[in-house]
Amino acid sequence: MTKYSRLQQVQEAIHAGQESCEGAVRYYLSRIEATKHLNAYVEVYTEEALERARRLDARYRDNPAAMGRLFGMVLSHKDVICYKDHGVTAGSKILEGFTSLFSATAIERLLEEDAILIGRVNCDEFAMGSSNETSIYGPTRNAANPGKVPGGSSGGSAVAVQADTCLASLGSDTGGSVRQPAAFCGVIGFKPTYGRISRYGLLAYGSSFDQIGILAHSIEDTALLLEIMAGADGMDSTASQKPVPAYSQASDFGKKARIAYFKTALEHPSLDESIREQCQALIGQLREAGHEVEGVDFEYLDYIIPAYYVLTTAEASTNLSRYDGIRYGYRSPNATDLMSTYKKSRTEGFGTEVKRRIMLGTFVLSSGYYDAYYSKAQKVRRLIKEKTDEIFEDYDFILMPAAPGGAWNLGEKMDDPVAMYLADIFTVQANMAGIPAIALPIGQDAGGMPAGIQFMAPKFEEARLLAFGQAVLSLKKEKE
Repeated sequence: MTKYSRLQQVQEAIHAGQESCEGAVRYYLSRIEATKHLNAYVEVYTEEALERARRLDARYRDNPAAMGRLFGMVLSHKDVICYKDHGVTAGSKILEGFTSLFSATAIERLLEEDAILIGRVNCDEFAMGSSNETSIYGPTRNAANPGKVPGGSSGGSAVAVQADTCLASLGSDTGGSVRQPAAFCGVIGFKPTYGRISRYGLLAYGSSFDQIGILAHSIEDTALLLEIMAGADGMDSTASQKPVPAYSQASDFGKKARIAYFKTALEHPSLDESIREQCQALIGQLREAGHEVEGVDFEYLDYIIPAYYVLTTAEASTNLSRYDGIRYGYRSPNATDLMSTYKKSRTEGFGTEVKRRIMLGTFVLSSGYYDAYYSKAQKVRRLIKEKTDEIFEDYDFILMPAAPGGAWNLGEKMDDPVAMYLADIFTVQANMAGIPAIALPIGQDAGGMPAGIQFMAPKFEEARLLAFGQAVLSLKKEKE
């Protein structure tokens, strides 16, 4: 099979009689087998995907006009997104062997449009990590260099697309968990506005931050997948009631943009020099193309990470309290009474990073410390949101690096959680403000690994952000 980068190519090949859904699935299964050493997949739906492909091919032969918009699309999904009668473990021992009783709304909507799910991919435990090294299944490796991390927490999703084992993948983004691995793996990573896609069926980490995101080769496929998944959902009260635009039709930005970048970000001491040069080069190209790009002051950059980790760990300590060894999931065989069942099951079932965040979250919510930490962090979040909204009064987009550096060596930062947390310094703002953001590949870092850049837009401006993302990629291609 020819390597495809867009669904349109697959569908055109099927219409021409050169391809079939079954043929596409068999190709991707062969790629999964050939890249097993990368440890991207924790479960492959081999027979199920082939059977679904055969049924879709038969339907197409009977009535080509009746096929869904995702006919020919082969997808993977992160191990925090529920798919009925399939395993979902969040990369954790605490959910070892657990089978979901229902499908996430996003999954249901994709299947209704004839998508094919080929497997469940690896991630940091409960989406807590920036390197995909905290999973019970072991680390996922970067396809560009297996000795490097792929980023996290949606590292398995990024590598699944990077290694050509599927056309696109669903991830989740709480503080950059789609965009940072997309940058490390040289693919597109998109996080929509908070509430644009229903969170029903997404295992919760930070409920006011979490959002299902998309990793893909093309803006075109990203827009179509968003259009299909987005919209109100009676199962999720935080899902927006706003009508869903025809994102897949918004391919032409059609004007010159006003773009802000934070001087504090491009001058930040943590930013790798090669990434800085890539960003500055793109800024120059945008200006040459007629776009207005200006540096602005943003005094809260160094407050984002502390506030984010106070708030998300607080929410995590609450969300993860349901995993108690009583109702479902792992129960310690060493327990002797009710209290020891709670203690031992959670101690043995959760990994080090998850326990660290639960304890931190419980501490900041505790009596005597709530006002000092949690309340203050909420005030910082409000300031960040208000300042971000203020910038968007004068600018269409905000340009940021997707990460302060490129992919690091496996194991390099595992003993330094603060260094790991700082890898999210440029992505967390979008989640704090609840705005859409996209990571685009822009080249390589000094070590020859993929590098990415990020653009943020005002709430519910996904159509303009995607169209502008396409314009940026086209500009990059012209300059190559």
